[in-house]
Amino acid sequence: MIRGIDVSSYQTTFDTDGLAFAFIKATEGRSYVNPRLAAQTRLARDGGCVVGFYHFLWPGNITAQAEYFLSKAPEKAGDLLAVDWETTGEGSYASNAEKDRFIKEVKRLRPHHRVLLYCNRDYWLTRDTTSYAGDGLWIADYVTAGKPRIKADWTIHQYTDRPLDKNVADFASESALREWATS
Repeated sequence: MIRGIDVSSYQTTFDTDGLAFAFIKATEGRSYVNPRLAAQTRLARDGGCVVGFYHFLWPGNITAQAEYFLSKAPEKAGDLLAVDWETTGEGSYASNAEKDRFIKEVKRLRPHHRVLLYCNRDYWLTRDTTSYAGDGLWIADYVTAGKPRIKADWTIHQYTDRPLDKNVADFASESALREWATS
């Protein structure tokens, strides 16, 4: 397994030493853009990481959200894309159909990029009814790294949020992740 992190505007800086990948929050809904997106992208790329971008999904306006996300997320071969499916600050969440449609729309608009589903264990086990995760499941479950408590195959496991969101990916090496990301 290889190590990585995910960041949002809350992290002003981060250390890329020993990391193979970094996911950066790009957008949320149809109006929010991470004000640190450019600086965090530069830091991750300068650190030699495989870079991914994620969108925090709100219910409704799915096509518009996918278009908004891709209008703000940098486009470089080998970058990963993800949808963050969880409860919004208002207590709502996108439906299964909306989550699936968002992933499919992003894949349609950027067909040469891998698109993943990020969700926590509760969402995967109790809210998800389709098991559709695009090109891979990125599961949040705060237990031993690489041992999420699910039966499904997973690609990335977020195992803690202290002091920041730390992840492992189910790849033998960074080069294996890069090869997967570009194939």
